[in-house]
Amino acid sequence: MKIWFFSRFRVVVSVVVLVILSSMVSVAWKLITVKIPPVKTETAIATKKAVHAPKKRRDPVLVLPENEWVDSTLKSISIEQKIGQLFMVATFSNRDDAHYRYIDRLISDFHIGGLIFFQGGPVGQALLTNRYQSHSNIPLFVGIDGEWGLGMRLDSTMSFPKQMVLGSIQNDELVYRMGSDIARQCNRLGIQINFAPVSDINSNAGNPVIGIRSFGEDKENVTRKAVAYMRGLQHHKVIATAKHFPGHGDTDADSHFTLPVLGHSAEQLSETDLYPYRQMIADSLMGVLSGHLYIPALDNTPNQASSLSEKVITGLLRKDLGFRGLVFTDAMNMKGVLKTGKAAEVNLKALIAGNDVLLYPESIAETVAKIKDAINQKIISEKIIDDKVKRILQAKYWAGLSKYQPIDITNLYADLNPEKSKELYRELSEAAVTVVKNDNNLIPIGSVLDNNMASVSLGEGSSAAFQKMLSTYKPMRSYTFYDGPSSQEEISEMLTYLQPYTTVIVDIHGIASNPKRNYGVTSGMVDFVNQLKQQNKKVILCLFGTPYSIQFFPETDVLICASQDGKDQQEIVPQIIFGAMSAEGRLPISVSSYKSGSGVSTTSINRIAFGTPESVGMDAGSLKKIDEIANAAVSDHVFPGCEILVARKGKIIYEKQFGGLNYKTPERVTSETIYDLASLTKVSATLQAIMLLYDRKQITLDDKASAYLPELTGTNKANFTIRDLLMHRSGLVSFYPPLWDRTKTSAGGLLPEYYSSKTDTAYYLQVAPKLFAKGSLRDSVWKWVVESPMNNRKDRSGSYGYLYSDLGFLTLQKIVEKVTGQPLDIFVASNIYEPLGLSYLGFNPLRRFPEKQIAPTENDYRFRGQLLQGTVHDQMAAIVGGIAGHAGLFGTARDLAILFQMNLWKGNYAGKRFYEQTTVPTFARGYDESHHRGLGWDKAPSDGNSSYVSSQASLNSFGHTGFTGTMVWMDPEEDLLFIFLSNRVNPDAENTSITTQRTRRKIQDVVYSSLLERKSELP
Repeated sequence: MKIWFFSRFRVVVSVVVLVILSSMVSVAWKLITVKIPPVKTETAIATKKAVHAPKKRRDPVLVLPENEWVDSTLKSISIEQKIGQLFMVATFSNRDDAHYRYIDRLISDFHIGGLIFFQGGPVGQALLTNRYQSHSNIPLFVGIDGEWGLGMRLDSTMSFPKQMVLGSIQNDELVYRMGSDIARQCNRLGIQINFAPVSDINSNAGNPVIGIRSFGEDKENVTRKAVAYMRGLQHHKVIATAKHFPGHGDTDADSHFTLPVLGHSAEQLSETDLYPYRQMIADSLMGVLSGHLYIPALDNTPNQASSLSEKVITGLLRKDLGFRGLVFTDAMNMKGVLKTGKAAEVNLKALIAGNDVLLYPESIAETVAKIKDAINQKIISEKIIDDKVKRILQAKYWAGLSKYQPIDITNLYADLNPEKSKELYRELSEAAVTVVKNDNNLIPIGSVLDNNMASVSLGEGSSAAFQKMLSTYKPMRSYTFYDGPSSQEEISEMLTYLQPYTTVIVDIHGIASNPKRNYGVTSGMVDFVNQLKQQNKKVILCLFGTPYSIQFFPETDVLICASQDGKDQQEIVPQIIFGAMSAEGRLPISVSSYKSGSGVSTTSINRIAFGTPESVGMDAGSLKKIDEIANAAVSDHVFPGCEILVARKGKIIYEKQFGGLNYKTPERVTSETIYDLASLTKVSATLQAIMLLYDRKQITLDDKASAYLPELTGTNKANFTIRDLLMHRSGLVSFYPPLWDRTKTSAGGLLPEYYSSKTDTAYYLQVAPKLFAKGSLRDSVWKWVVESPMNNRKDRSGSYGYLYSDLGFLTLQKIVEKVTGQPLDIFVASNIYEPLGLSYLGFNPLRRFPEKQIAPTENDYRFRGQLLQGTVHDQMAAIVGGIAGHAGLFGTARDLAILFQMNLWKGNYAGKRFYEQTTVPTFARGYDESHHRGLGWDKAPSDGNSSYVSSQASLNSFGHTGFTGTMVWMDPEEDLLFIFLSNRVNPDAENTSITTQRTRRKIQDVVYSSLLERKSELP
């Protein structure tokens, strides 16, 4: 009975203890994570004496929980070990073994408490961290200067936009997410402290050391961003460190080299410089880094760095502002602090002033001896040392170091560079771009029909991404000065080239972050823009660098500041100019006539944009499987090369090229490689024209074709309708070899009455690169089509059944040309391609592009006796001069993406309505389930059995394929567009591996599998 009683008693006591401990942990956690409202009382700062605490203020916020580990550790260590905790030593992961052994000795001999890593790489740093931690009795703090992420110090890691770029963003949640992501990366690399955010208000444009590292000059904006960044770090167990207290923003010297003077009054300091720190401390700030500054209003001791001032650190920071977290010095090797004495002396002064941790100290052995002497001489008490060490241990416990685990380097690079981080970088960059000025709403540019626009790139660095993206939306002439115009002669020459154009886009690169030499802006750049304006050109000026560079340029019609230069920024700005995306950024500083907060919001106008998979609910990691399939297909000679494009929700999120133009030469496929689209011509040209005529009520689908083509009256083709032709139920044969067989000799040669190897006024229809046909052959071919036999596939009612027919689309071409009075190629170009800004899509590409840019198709030894490159592969289309309703169109994936995005958006694109909203859905409906056909469109089989369409495609999806190895597919249920281009017929059309291996279907399966969110319900 007693055993039972005591057993039950122990259980009850254990439960009570657990409840009490749980309550304590809950309270401590709330102290760390719950948002604390800002302190409402103002701090009074005396001009000539130490700052005293106000009589009435709220109790300071406790942010470091006490616990048994802290107390037991503190009691168990010697005075030498305690002193060692006050040092955070600089180290590098790209040095030699002598350096690493030196750090080992500092850990073993001086018991240092932490390390701040500088240059190196992530794997090297991880291995060294494990090594150093294994040598330390008390887990080491590991810190990094990661203001814009680990990439600020380490190679092969993420760099996010700098803080002044972030200052332009209106959505602070994005900054919080960045802080969270940097914290996740720090966690993965065993880092507990990030010496960020910079919380200085950069009110001095000439500041040589803060500048773009600050969020800007507006104290409210700086504070909101700093708090968001801080919370992102600390909500994920990384200590944030606001710097450079009490404010380094209005200085004109660099504390790395000298002691900057901050001449603000006490009132100005309180109202401006201290404002972010006050709000961050009231929220939950865990770390402050003290700057090396001379501030007479706070401490007028001659040449006294504020980091060494007891009035500033203990009086102002600890007592007045109520900060209870860790205070770190700025690097103690900086000249700004070493001016007042030797390293050991200033290190001791920093501790006496109230700092807890000496960052990047020099003369460690001498400093340790100096601190011990100071304790013995009562200059500093052991109690103060204990308080500092206790705060350090509390922070280490909070950061999880009491349960330290070595870093696992498996997949480290991948973990530090995930796609979601790249997506976040893109989001931040998009949100930061600022349209400072937009006279007469010049942007977004809607119509791209006129030819009055050119672009000029100035400055160092590549502008290729910018110019390529401009040309995606509008074909234009682009010029480049790689180092800026250096003479009036160069400027005059360029102005001559630009004479025909009324609007000029000027993009400036090579802008520096340092105010020296005008931020890298040259007089030639400024003179060029000035002279453009003097010629009454409309100028769209795009600055890829600090907004401070605005001051050097004249007023322009449009001024866009991207604040940073990189591939992402260069791709974003053209999208804003042409309305693929909107702009919401605002200037974070005042410059020229523009005040901080200036900016103009622009709108998007339904143009296809570019983004990341994650931005549209897709997984980039899953999409990488496409690369594997495509590369394997090239290796297995399924096709020489290909291009694959995926767009969702109006954004191109995957666009890659694989392999080469053929199997023998080294020419690689690029985004500008032009492919023979084969039967994609049916839906990219002929069907687009038919829908346009249907919209204009110039044709009726149930009209007989003979109503438009009198030559069909009285023939076996008199009764089929336009609908029959679109559904391949007209009775026409699939294709008609006699069309070209009639032009050959009995031995298989070519009849000279039809063909010549040279072009002239009679032989001008190009059939192959070195073969031309008589112009009259085009009429002969149509006559032969009219005379061709019908198929014998009739159902019980006597109507023709389904039989896929190229002749049907040849007939539709004739209807289009009869109704419009224009050739098919001219009609679709002027009414669709040119208004969409499509520069590559068209027939007979050799008339506009060099042969080497076009993917070759078959080495046609059966008919034309040569390699086909730039002329249509299809024989029927070839003998009519390359312009046919069923084949002959050439193009790129990007051009097709724009065309079919317009179709997916039901005929609306860039503010222009090409079709009525119901037209494309009407044609894309399923009308023949057994043969999965719409009107002109192919449909997904209801049983999912297809060699090219994924079984996951919705039944509302539609598209088409081409004989040369091409495919386009749209799924309105998922707002998804898939384009695949290849030249699988090179060198021989008998290669059918793309079908037997189901390559296109496999790739499309990956696309659907990558969807993180599905709109449609799948079986």
